[in-house]
Amino acid sequence: MFERPASGERAVVVQLDLGQGGLDERLDELKLLAFSAGATVEAVVQGRRTAPDPALFAGRGKVEEIAEAVHAHDADLVIFNHALSPAQQRNLEKTLEHRVIDRTALILDIFALRAKSHEGKLQVELAQLSHLATRLVRGWGHLERQKGGIGLRGPGETQLETDRRLLGDRVRQLKSRLVKIEKQRHIRRRTRERRDVFSVSLVGYTNAGKSTLFNALTRAGAYAADQLFATLDTTSRRMFTGTENIVLSDTVGFIRDLPHALVAAFHATLEETAHADLLLHVVDSSSEDREAQIGTVDAVLEEIGAGNVPRIEVWNKIDLTHAEPAVVRGDCDKIKRVFLSARTGEGLHLLRAVLGDAAGAFAAEPGSGSHSSGIDADCF
Repeated sequence: MFERPASGERAVVVQLDLGQGGLDERLDELKLLAFSAGATVEAVVQGRRTAPDPALFAGRGKVEEIAEAVHAHDADLVIFNHALSPAQQRNLEKTLEHRVIDRTALILDIFALRAKSHEGKLQVELAQLSHLATRLVRGWGHLERQKGGIGLRGPGETQLETDRRLLGDRVRQLKSRLVKIEKQRHIRRRTRERRDVFSVSLVGYTNAGKSTLFNALTRAGAYAADQLFATLDTTSRRMFTGTENIVLSDTVGFIRDLPHALVAAFHATLEETAHADLLLHVVDSSSEDREAQIGTVDAVLEEIGAGNVPRIEVWNKIDLTHAEPAVVRGDCDKIKRVFLSARTGEGLHLLRAVLGDAAGAFAAEPGSGSHSSGIDADCF
């Protein structure tokens, strides 16, 4: 018998090849997600299918293999690196007799662990409830029909209906609170625009080093760790480039297949990115999957309406790739990329100079508003 870890849960993770590519990177990412949620990965079950099984996602033979791994490692739960339908999740739990969660639920759980601010907690709860709404039958299956008898006579609706109604009420309350917070943010943004303050937002794939770069540039002391979604709450600080003052904001990281419930719940926060004058897209240059990660970030930026905001790629972690600090220019002599290491400080002076030039261009045309502030989106 295996000894259970002092903290965390034992997990068996499942990764099926459905023709999506990048399987090794996807599996490594799932392991890091599990670690970030506090689980220890005891076994990995892999396989190949042309399409998911409608009932169990994996075939019956593969599910038997998963059951054997769960038993062999005395696992607490099974994590699928895929999105499971409510029916598939129920069927798997019934067959395996263990908890089963999918990639979406795992990410939501990490967000719940990381949320610190009042707004962040509201956003995460809204996302969780939106996800839960389609799966209520899982928790209340034994109460779907109102029973009769002494002490069991109900108010005329099933427990499931009651739960759905209460959940709907809570979702409306959360949305109302978030609307008020969004209005307050809008007022602050209008004040900042009237003062003609140049705003820069850090965006990028989770764990690319945004918070480390933010701290290096502003000395803010924001939480930074080698974990996925170490930062959820947007943090803004003023910084001096050497020639100009700007407002720099650190934002939540993106990830492939980001749950739609999270995008919707965090839309107001993410929308702040669309109102920035310049985006610094932080890239983990040491990752073999960096091109796919860049594509994921670009897709999310388009989804939240920030696709046209001027953007510079910051290739971070050159201390791991042994690249030299550099600034790469493209058409119109515009800056495309800056190579640096936020951890060691190599190349930071180059980025400061780039930001100073951008802020200077902004100051040359005061009052012109976001995205038309002296920075040509096509030539910067």
